[in-house]
Amino acid sequence: MPIVQADRLTRIGAALLRAAGASDEEAGAVATGCVNANLAGHDSHGIIAVPTYIDRIKAGHIVPGAKWTVVQESPTTTVIDGHWGFGFHVNAQAMAMTIEKAKTANVAACTVFRQSHVGRLAAYPMMAMRAGMIGIAAADSGRSPKHVAPFGGREARLGTNPISIAVPSDLEAPFYLDMATSAVAAGKIQLAVARGEAIPEGWIIDKDGRHSTDPKDYRKGGALLPLGGSEGYKGSGLAAMVEILCGLLTGLGFGVEPTGRHNDGCFMAVFNVAAFRPLKDFEKEVGEFARYLKSTPPSEGSPGVFYPGEVEYIREQKRKAEGIEIEDATWDRLRALAGEYKLAAELDLA
Repeated sequence: MPIVQADRLTRIGAALLRAAGASDEEAGAVATGCVNANLAGHDSHGIIAVPTYIDRIKAGHIVPGAKWTVVQESPTTTVIDGHWGFGFHVNAQAMAMTIEKAKTANVAACTVFRQSHVGRLAAYPMMAMRAGMIGIAAADSGRSPKHVAPFGGREARLGTNPISIAVPSDLEAPFYLDMATSAVAAGKIQLAVARGEAIPEGWIIDKDGRHSTDPKDYRKGGALLPLGGSEGYKGSGLAAMVEILCGLLTGLGFGVEPTGRHNDGCFMAVFNVAAFRPLKDFEKEVGEFARYLKSTPPSEGSPGVFYPGEVEYIREQKRKAEGIEIEDATWDRLRALAGEYKLAAELDLA
């Protein structure tokens, strides 16, 4: 598997997306978002997704250059129609608007619908975190094909429905949560197939409802399992609430449309910390809380305690220095697209 530096990988992704019709701004947002996911160790949302996005552009499921519009708003709320634009671009604009409203109103929220995949969800709450605010985001896949079986079922009826929360602190590594409500993100199954690896038991069931460690069973009518193992009702319940916030509150609805068009619905909220207590005091105490967690003696076989977001930061520093390992199947797809768009020589992918 080739090891590629982040800046080169970003250039490759952006060039391919531009060749497929994306503007410079859109291509840069998507490529940067994907590579940032790789850097954090979330390879399922990394450069592996770019060929899929290009396939969706070709199918008309993503519309480069689409102009998002504000459907309705108040001093504290916004409803945004993405008009099938790139989720990376539309969702970032929505979060930026919500942050600006929270600067005045202290609390603000938005919903976004009719946009493509938003990538790694943590990117948006972390925008609020950097502005000295608490950011919350949840996302679902609208009425596109589902991936997760509700607890006790064997047919996919839910999305992976991630939730992310980021808070400001005085820590070097940011303090944030970014998690799917399924046992694993769907992209990690795709990644295992690309790498020819088995997956842990408890990630998926096959078409007959039996546990499987073969990632190929997922595409043969299987389904992801909800978070929680034998207590999967917890993940299933969280996923259902995300469907309410991101599917029903946005007006996307539930179920599956025949088109299969991926349609991320998002709910995001921002809380201005300074409206509750001095920001510096809060940041200092979050740092102290993180260090308090880390001071816990490790359990048997454990490397110790990491606070939310710390592992991703450690991976990011390592991968920035050493490069990002790309599975051969993904690299081959990038090379094929470079050839298709006559960019192989320019991108050194011949």
